[in-house]
Amino acid sequence: MDENKTLDFESAMARLEQIVSLLEKGDAPLGQAMTLFEEGAKLLRECTRQLDEAEQKVTLLTAGKDGEIVEEPFLGNS
Repeated sequence: MDENKTLDFESAMARLEQIVSLLEKGDAPLGQAMTLFEEGAKLLRECTRQLDEAEQKVTLLTAGKDGEIVEEPFLGNS
């Protein structure tokens, strides 16, 4: 993955799945396997970053004291 180019989430996940499949086969020489593993780790960090960013944007609509709709930040389970 080119470090100057950020993949969208779906593309990053697809590439990560491809890397996992290649590594699971066990056919890659050690050097290539390490390169794939490093690329996969970078993709995982990028996917996690994008998910964290999306989670921060989610808002919940709840009824306020007077019945009006109030936006509150999504706090999640973490």
